[in-house]
Amino acid sequence: MTETQSARGGWSTVATRTVAAAGTRLAYRQLGAGRGVPVVLLNHWGANLDNFDPSIVEALAAGRPVFAFNYRGVGASAGDAPVTVPDMADDMLAAIRALGLDRIDLIGFSLGGFVAQDMTLKAPDLIRRLILAGTGPAGGDGIANVGSVSWPLIVKGMLTFRDPKTFLFFTGSKTGRDAAKAFLARLKIRKVDRDATVTPTVFLRQLKAIRSWGTQPPQDLGVIRQPVLVANGDHDIMVPSENSRDLARRIPGADLVLYPDAGHGGIFQYHDLFADRAIAFLDA
Repeated sequence: MTETQSARGGWSTVATRTVAAAGTRLAYRQLGAGRGVPVVLLNHWGANLDNFDPSIVEALAAGRPVFAFNYRGVGASAGDAPVTVPDMADDMLAAIRALGLDRIDLIGFSLGGFVAQDMTLKAPDLIRRLILAGTGPAGGDGIANVGSVSWPLIVKGMLTFRDPKTFLFFTGSKTGRDAAKAFLARLKIRKVDRDATVTPTVFLRQLKAIRSWGTQPPQDLGVIRQPVLVANGDHDIMVPSENSRDLARRIPGADLVLYPDAGHGGIFQYHDLFADRAIAFLDA
């Protein structure tokens, strides 16, 4: 996409594309200038392309090309959703290479952060800088319990006719609830060509991948040599915030930011501050 094209529209109108990779077709959207190191975005459990925060994507795309991907089986992507994080990482690496990208910056949120870690360990020469948000290491504290923590709040959302992300991603304070409303409103800005709804089968298969990540032996994160920024809220109940501290301790030279009175969606609650921090980190 050229700079002129990106100036005529934003995340709410950019086309959904697919790329042939790993024996299937994987969906993505591309926004931003034609210059600079491309940024690849990977999202959370049960997320499709419409779950990327437009505020963050557009801020990043003001100065660089941004590629946001669906995992296999999600939304407009074909195939069956993988049940392990390493398989998801292999798919994303194949898609990136199929698009001819030979050097990227990588931002992974939640499940996307698991995938991003595995990608970095598998293809260190591909990834220049890494941002891990709302996520944790393999075998991390409480990660295997994401399902048991989430299901009651998903049911609460259904019973109260509210999006479960209200309870899963944000704190119960007025600040948290206001942030949840603003975030969910941003996710509805796109009115046409919205992505296909994520199916219950995909939710369950991805949950198997999360549980497997939470029970597998720890990886050696000390071999990561890329600059790394770790970000989260200070009250994450899905991937407990201690996992962010653990990542920052184990990855050499990693920076850590924990946003106050914020949960799993801390980067969405503080979207402007996070975008500024991320851009400064990527530009350094």
